[in-house]
Amino acid sequence: MARKVALCLALGTMTALATPLAARESLGVFGSWGVFRDPDVPRCYAIAMAEPSTLARDYQPYASVGTWPTRQLRNQLHLRLSRRIAAARPITLVISGQLFALTGGGGDAWAQDKRMDAGVIAAMRSAGSMTVSAIDAQGKRFANTYDLEGAATAMDAATVGCARSNP
Repeated sequence: MARKVALCLALGTMTALATPLAARESLGVFGSWGVFRDPDVPRCYAIAMAEPSTLARDYQPYASVGTWPTRQLRNQLHLRLSRRIAAARPITLVISGQLFALTGGGGDAWAQDKRMDAGVIAAMRSAGSMTVSAIDAQGKRFANTYDLEGAATAMDAATVGCARSNP
């Protein structure tokens, strides 16, 4: 329960920095995932913080799965990595033994296309955790791990939240 409260506070803080407070509406917390709707964009997204770490971080890492109804985009993965990544180095996501070669730059990573997004989302629905790893700008390997408890329900809530807000 304390982790859920901390998650809500942290997610609220992260999203408040990204968008004006009035623009975002909480749709709930499911396990370690929060769900928000931003009707001004419009978009809905499920979001979770990476597991805590004592290692140095350039950024607060999080994973999000977003839906943009006016763009006809659904279940799009975005990872904010804990470190700035080295140019032209692989970014790997592992979910239940499945490896996904992501694309990205700076401190961000995404699936390479819609097909990969669909594969990642399907894998997330039945797994307990996922880990993204890369080489940082100083040449050191790092990894961020995410608890997937509640991820499937959170992703569904984001999709439904935006479906209800469509004209």
